[in-house]
Amino acid sequence: MHSRSSILLAVLLLAIVPRICRAQATENTDGLAAFAALFQQHDHPAILSPAISLDEAERIALASNPQIEVAVRRVAVAEAHVPVAGALEDPMTMYRGWGVPLEKPWDFNSAQNMFSLSQALPGPGKRALRTGIAESDADVAKAQLAMVRLEIQVEVRKAFNDLLLADEEMRIHDEHMGIGRQAIEAARIKYSVGKVSQQDILKAQVALSRVAEQMIRADQDVGMARARLNTLLGRDAAAVLSVRGELTALSVLPTIKSLEDAALRSRPDLDEARRASERSHKEQALAKKNGLPDFTVSAGYMLMPAGSNIRNNYMVEGEMSLPWLNRRKHDEEVGEAAAAATAQDAELAAQRNSAFGEIQLALVEAQSSQRLAVFYTDQLRPQAEATLQSSVIAYENGKTDFLDLLDSQMTVIDIDLSWLQAMGDFNTRLADLELATGAPIDQAQPSASEVKP
Repeated sequence: MHSRSSILLAVLLLAIVPRICRAQATENTDGLAAFAALFQQHDHPAILSPAISLDEAERIALASNPQIEVAVRRVAVAEAHVPVAGALEDPMTMYRGWGVPLEKPWDFNSAQNMFSLSQALPGPGKRALRTGIAESDADVAKAQLAMVRLEIQVEVRKAFNDLLLADEEMRIHDEHMGIGRQAIEAARIKYSVGKVSQQDILKAQVALSRVAEQMIRADQDVGMARARLNTLLGRDAAAVLSVRGELTALSVLPTIKSLEDAALRSRPDLDEARRASERSHKEQALAKKNGLPDFTVSAGYMLMPAGSNIRNNYMVEGEMSLPWLNRRKHDEEVGEAAAAATAQDAELAAQRNSAFGEIQLALVEAQSSQRLAVFYTDQLRPQAEATLQSSVIAYENGKTDFLDLLDSQMTVIDIDLSWLQAMGDFNTRLADLELATGAPIDQAQPSASEVKP
């Protein structure tokens, strides 16, 4: 990736050293030697664990992430409630003793003894509606589970890309750090024979110190990205983890229309809002059903007092509620349910509008970051490479000094890191676009009218 600039400067340094290899170092070079030692101390340990791909990371997260497990349990609870919601109430049994003599309260043989069994029966259609409401609750829980999974996948993608970005940034720093070590040694020898001024050497030290500073920051970024990704994978945040993959930019981004259509099909929170709207309309229908009577049927056996002509009897009994005598209450229930359904419909429309806005913003950001990454790839990086090559030739011919050559190398480093940051930013914006769409971007129909790198 950066081999051309590295080879050019390495060849240059190898050409410098033989010319001055006989020079004797003076006591003023001790500071440079100590500065060179600084670069030797920035070696970082290698990660020995097998590297995982993005697909593997997503599979692990979907199987092990604690937040997903919580959402799965909520779905199980909601589904378990479905058969309960439409079930009949428990049957009731009853004993009644009539005419027990007060003088002989234990003499049940002189009383009328009745045993009965009764069952409450809701009005027509009420049980089905209650079951339907419970099923809607389960559907809402499933949509929430799908949303949690989508959010975890997007967060895993971001953390994975951050770790990949930080690892690649560290690799770039390692590469340029090796060049910096050679540059410091060459400058030290040149300084000892008076071919480089002390001011130039001090400027070179400051410039190369930036590489050491950036390595420290990159090492911190690696640790933070690894901790976030481990947490999303349901692992110990400090666990050893390495990743493999490439930061790439899509050649074509989908159109806004195809993304909106994909969101209507796939976005879990919109599906959740639809399920909630359906539930509210079922509750409205149930409120209307409350204007119908409920029933209770009973059957029993009666044992009459001793000496009765007919001592063994049976009984049947029916009860019916009279909701029309409490019409005001039920009308208010219907009005309340209708208002709730209207509010839920409005919330669904608002959520759909908000989703389209999120898609538009995410698409604009993704397009902008893609253009920036392409600009670095196609223009700035080749220009910086050409400038460095020109500086190498000029230095070899004695037409420029070491500091100009070092500035050219630092420019290449800065542009390489900026390009890497642009690629990482694009992948992050792409993950945001997938979250706003609710589906992988490659499932949306692309359009050739979009930005093409």
